[in-house]
Amino acid sequence: MLRPDLEIIRTWIPDGTRVLDLGCGNGALLANLRDSKNVHGYGLEIDQDNIAACFENGVNVIEQDIDEGLGNIQDKRFDYVLMTQALQAVHRPDLVLSEMLRVGHEAIVTFPNFGHWRVRGYLFFKGRMPVSPTLPHQWFNSPNIHLCTVRDFEAHCHEQGYRILQSMVVDRHHEAGVMTRFLPNLFGEIALFRVAR
Repeated sequence: MLRPDLEIIRTWIPDGTRVLDLGCGNGALLANLRDSKNVHGYGLEIDQDNIAACFENGVNVIEQDIDEGLGNIQDKRFDYVLMTQALQAVHRPDLVLSEMLRVGHEAIVTFPNFGHWRVRGYLFFKGRMPVSPTLPHQWFNSPNIHLCTVRDFEAHCHEQGYRILQSMVVDRHHEAGVMTRFLPNLFGEIALFRVAR
């Protein structure tokens, strides 16, 4: 079983394409894409346990720190470059997104929406950094160093000249409802974007 956000991404990727998954975890998405869609893929990962799990799953994985760039990968080598729930954890998300679109024709990213009403309420009423299922860490031990909102991401894409080809904003159960479609920045907890230059 794939995580619900990965299942959504799986539906965005056509059969027989080339995929690079940044921060691929245990390789579950790549293994699923390989088995169900004949996708040829590679993962980049730094966690040793995840790398071992990738090998066990028969997933091609390279030990590499995304923050050090993708200079070892040729331009437009992949059809899709993915990064799920990690954009907010890299040191320079703007550079990583630019590199994703250099090595791939399209980028698919997901991130927690810091503009969600619960996050706003937590800051307003408690005066503290929020802790929730989509933001489960305390401020001092969080891997999330660059939180953004749906509007922040859309504005960045516009400023850089990136085209948003597809987007979806969902709640914590990975479901899109009337409110997440009507007011995504306020009611969406997780954002998914497919972007190209």
